[in-house]
Amino acid sequence: MRLGVCSACLPELTPQQAIEATAAAGYAGIEWRVSAETGSPGPADFLSNNRCTLRPDRTAVRRARELCDGAGLAVAGLNGYLAAGDLPGVEHLMSLAAEAGAPRVRLWAPRLAGGGFHRALGQAIEFFDQVAELAGRFGVQALLEMHQRTICPSTALAVRVVGHLPPHLVGVIYDPGNGVLEGSEDPRMALEILGEHLAHVHIKNVAFERPQDGGPWRPRWMPMHDGVLDVPAILRLLEQTGYRGWVSVEDFSTGRPPRESLAANAAYLRGHATFEPVAGVRR
Repeated sequence: MRLGVCSACLPELTPQQAIEATAAAGYAGIEWRVSAETGSPGPADFLSNNRCTLRPDRTAVRRARELCDGAGLAVAGLNGYLAAGDLPGVEHLMSLAAEAGAPRVRLWAPRLAGGGFHRALGQAIEFFDQVAELAGRFGVQALLEMHQRTICPSTALAVRVVGHLPPHLVGVIYDPGNGVLEGSEDPRMALEILGEHLAHVHIKNVAFERPQDGGPWRPRWMPMHDGVLDVPAILRLLEQTGYRGWVSVEDFSTGRPPRESLAANAAYLRGHATFEPVAGVRR
């Protein structure tokens, strides 16, 4: 397996700072957040003020590739924030991925809207059928991320959308942390459901807190070693199934500075699984 990090979880750092810190912490690659909103001065935020973001243009991704190459890091993928159905957006993102030497891009299924689940499911299947054609044209794999508040919060639902497509064109991101929030499945069963469509893994941890005034418990992102998920057990399962792809850290906890968090997560994960050495990284 190969150890990477999602730039989205490093909102305080600029891309160049993230590259330097990621290489120093012993990762093999970076999965880049791509958005026209690239952050500004003021308190950093994962979603609303994230400075560790590439602009969606060739100059920005080409520069990131050059810096990553110089640091011995791979560009593991591009994470766009495209609405389901935005084929022109997917085409542009894939062209940027080809420019960056990134082998894959992340996409989402639609949210549940007024038309109901079955209509959204049909729209998602049609969308990813068209995405598969673009993937073949650009030589860039599309990844459907299982994600809360979409119609594919679980591996079972993700496979309903893309399971009929060739896995080298369209795969699935297994994100058990997202699954805790919505769509939870036994990890062994989830990996069996995905089969050859398991293309990428995001790893993080989460816990639930009781509100002081009562009511439903609320989720909170936690450090990798402290939460609902048994992260070492998931890593063992991945190894047992022969998975050889990327495991990308997507740690949204806020208890440590980013450089400290990068180093701690790398040490923790490498202490529980065998990852390829940084030298000689394959894309």
